[in-house]
Amino acid sequence: MKDIDAIAMLQDPVRRRLYEYVVAQGREVGRNEAAEGAGVARTLAAHHLDKLTEAGLLESGSRRLTGRSGPGAGRPAKVYTRAAGERAVSLPGRDYRTAAELLAEAAEEAGLDAGLTAAARRRGEALRGSAEPCGGLDEAMAILAARGYEPRLEAAEGDGGAEGEDGGAAGDGGGAEGEGAVSGAVIRMRNCPFHSVAEAFPPLVCGMNLALLEGLFGVDGPLRARMDARPGECCVVILASKNNEH
Repeated sequence: MKDIDAIAMLQDPVRRRLYEYVVAQGREVGRNEAAEGAGVARTLAAHHLDKLTEAGLLESGSRRLTGRSGPGAGRPAKVYTRAAGERAVSLPGRDYRTAAELLAEAAEEAGLDAGLTAAARRRGEALRGSAEPCGGLDEAMAILAARGYEPRLEAAEGDGGAEGEDGGAAGDGGGAEGEGAVSGAVIRMRNCPFHSVAEAFPPLVCGMNLALLEGLFGVDGPLRARMDARPGECCVVILASKNNEH
């Protein structure tokens, strides 16, 4: 299916709610859960979820949702996740990805990492403008959601894992290495807006992304950006600055 036809599938408001719900969970979602999340009947949800799968916007599989196996465990249920493929429409046609990849290749070959990092940090500062660095994780979640990072707030290590708070929804995570275990509440991001280029040039683009967010949130304010790559996610996380910890 062409990208424009696939995206047009989301014009239906029920279908769009189901898609957004599945995407926001970041995991496999069954029909019952999706129906409840979107506020529709299960049969209607099943119809639209299968249509989204046919369009290539979701992927489906089956597993037992009870967590049990063997006799009496019940039949496997159909589950859905966001498809890994990227969809885009530009009228008139544009090819910014090729331009970005060529520029990244040239920067990498010329050893321009430092220059790119400096430019990215300046761009982040320009995006912030004259405003003070944001003061808390909730404000940072809204900023990141507006820029397409699909943030979620994850609880401190040992506090039971993710809290399930979402900023709106397959990111990168394949680039630079982390700096050790992250402790305390942290914002992780399901989506890397630079994913396709980051896959081809991980150190270059992940370093650029980190610098961009350092400029956006500041380096001496209440929050800080740092590398902490995970598979399938953005390679950068946002957490409270050590200067702001009590």
